[in-house]
Amino acid sequence: MSPEPLRLNLSAPPAASGRAIEVLDYHTAGEPFRIVISGYPELPGRNILERRRAALEQHDDLRKLLMWEPRGHADMYGGILVPPDHAEAQVGVLFMHNEGYSTMCGHGTIALATALIESGAVPAVGTETPIGIDAPCGLVRATALVDAAELDAAQAAKRTPRVREVRFENVPSFAAALDVQLDVPGLGRVTVDVGYGGAFYALISAASLGLEMSAANAAQIAAAGRAITSAGRAALRAGGALANALGVKHPESDDLSFLYGTIIDGPPEDASHHSRNLCLFAEGEVDRSPTGSGVSARLAVLHARGLVATGEEIAIESILGRDSLFHGRVLRSERWANRDAVIPEVRGSAHMTGSARFVLDENDPIGRGFLVAR
Repeated sequence: MSPEPLRLNLSAPPAASGRAIEVLDYHTAGEPFRIVISGYPELPGRNILERRRAALEQHDDLRKLLMWEPRGHADMYGGILVPPDHAEAQVGVLFMHNEGYSTMCGHGTIALATALIESGAVPAVGTETPIGIDAPCGLVRATALVDAAELDAAQAAKRTPRVREVRFENVPSFAAALDVQLDVPGLGRVTVDVGYGGAFYALISAASLGLEMSAANAAQIAAAGRAITSAGRAALRAGGALANALGVKHPESDDLSFLYGTIIDGPPEDASHHSRNLCLFAEGEVDRSPTGSGVSARLAVLHARGLVATGEEIAIESILGRDSLFHGRVLRSERWANRDAVIPEVRGSAHMTGSARFVLDENDPIGRGFLVAR
């Protein structure tokens, strides 16, 4: 007879520092999103941007604890729930990653809206439930979609329904610059567009870099994206004509005026889709999803070039291929902050992967977080 396996008592964890943080983990089209649900301190501030600065200045150790190894990794992503500023919002969120705190996150918006319904924090009011989410870039209007049969089954079983997908109306997005030449170490002179979709991205095709857009080639594409982002940030720091040409200047807030990353696009795996892209953001982080803010930025540039009409929906894959997909369209054009902008809509699906209660062992010399250079 085989011996009984040992059973651990999870109700009696090892000694910790006194702080425990509980999270829900989701992924959207392959990209992780860790939602802090308890244990994070209340952030001071009169608005969400002040709370974002407080998180950076007062509690950045908790970002590293949750995003970095050994609990996370170099490509981890998450969100901290805060009170909303906007009257239409039910929740505010601070997005965090390996380097700091981003201004907008489309995959995080989709995951958060899904989690709010599936956890019961926001009751489903039918097959379409509107959810206002306040992000550092502004109000994002999300709608959680639940199939009618699933809604009926959930009501009969007295459980929360599963969300099929989420669509969200993003903040005003625009083409910040077109056809800007940038000298990039290791790549030479390249030509980029710059789009804003809640964050600023340099946009370039894989073909113009002599690269094949495929998952097998992801490391080489990622290296090129990191080099382009670094060159663009260096140009912005230097100032002058090139910095002005890149157009990385938010019309309302200096807190949003930075180059977040680079998006490299190419042919899709599925010929019925528009394209495939790989997004490098923050400190060279590789997005496994097509990137919601990035799809918004691409829509703004494609619309400015006359390549996507208002109302036309396109499907964009991530580097993972046809199964990692966002749909996007330009809902309308408008004049915003004295410039031409569009209002994009993006939709996609998120799925729960788990939950956890993280603690810090008082005797752990590296448990506060670390990243291995890559």
